[in-house]
Amino acid sequence: MFATESFDIPVRANEPGFTAHELQELLSFFDSTATGSPNSNSGSEGSDRSVYNVDERKRRRMVSNRESARRSRWRKKRHLEKLTEQANRLNLENQELKYALGSTLSQCNVVWKANQRLRSESVVLRGRLTGLCRTLAAMHGHAVNYNGAPNYSDRS
Repeated sequence: MFATESFDIPVRANEPGFTAHELQELLSFFDSTATGSPNSNSGSEGSDRSVYNVDERKRRRMVSNRESARRSRWRKKRHLEKLTEQANRLNLENQELKYALGSTLSQCNVVWKANQRLRSESVVLRGRLTGLCRTLAAMHGHAVNYNGAPNYSDRS
């Protein structure tokens, strides 16, 4: 029945399913069951059939196990690929965050230095202002309080 027919069945490597060799084995199995058991000439046909069924079950289990192992390897490979992609993505994100942190720290340092300079400048300017207020107060004959502002309450 099937032995005379030749099937060229395309099987994709990434899809779960039977390989071409496994399909040919299955088709030859169906062909042999259609023509009868291999030992149909003997008188113990029932015992041959049970042995044949045991062999058939073993072969089916073997084919099923191979297919299951192939699918398991495929899943494991896909999982590893996804983990590798995720690791690459996270490494890239980590590098970007390190760059952003370095840039932010650099900007923070610039702002800190500018703030220090402004504080120093503020101290100098406050001292100059105090001196000018004292000079102005002395010119007008007023007392000056601690922050350099004229004290008008001491007028007599």
